[in-house]
Amino acid sequence: MPLLAHAWILLPAVLLAGGLIGATGIGGVLLVPVLTRFGEVAPPQAIAAASLAFALPALVALRPLAREPALARRTVPLLAGALAGAAGGALLVQALPARVLLAGVTALVLFAGMRGVMAQERHAEAAPLLSAPVLAGLGVLVGIGSALTGTGGPVLLLPLLMLCRQRVDFAVIAAQAVQLPVALTSSAVHAAAHRLDWGLAAACGGLLLIGSLAGQRLASGLDRQRLQRLVSGLLLLVGAWFVYLLFT
Repeated sequence: MPLLAHAWILLPAVLLAGGLIGATGIGGVLLVPVLTRFGEVAPPQAIAAASLAFALPALVALRPLAREPALARRTVPLLAGALAGAAGGALLVQALPARVLLAGVTALVLFAGMRGVMAQERHAEAAPLLSAPVLAGLGVLVGIGSALTGTGGPVLLLPLLMLCRQRVDFAVIAAQAVQLPVALTSSAVHAAAHRLDWGLAAACGGLLLIGSLAGQRLASGLDRQRLQRLVSGLLLLVGAWFVYLLFT
């Protein structure tokens, strides 16, 4: 009933989250706060539903990866690490304080956004692609953190890759793709613990997919510099949103 009563804000908010995922890789961070605050869904159930819902927009990232096989191969260690990390994170989701986790994510997102803006001012060149072991390690960290916070992966992976001065187009595609192993692994754990509302997850996933397709189409006309500007600005906005959540 609460979900139906607040459908007027839930539907556009979830579509917006999907659009931001498709355009920049970030956007899933909106889903859990929207479900808990406006849908009156308990945080563990909201995190479980969001985890599975992110699997559908992750499929959108497979199209650009299919067009660039070399890039796709570079993401394999990252996705494998995320698969392992997400399982551990989902098991710990009720054992660690959510506020502490959110504070750490907030610091990372704000720092990455500021560094991205500063890099544009200096016209810094992208660094070489990271090695497979480093990408796998990042995947493990992202999988754990994403499963614990219900953010889907991009909000952690994207700032980490930007801090490592990776190409922004690679960072965005990798951030979108990492949602798939995180979603599948953490959802399996949530389902086993009877926290997963399949209907809610399917509804959110469908809306995220529609928004993600539209967002990817809109972002396809942006050059790399404009895309980095957009991503950096959005990271700062997300960081500000997290600061608000921490103190309310």
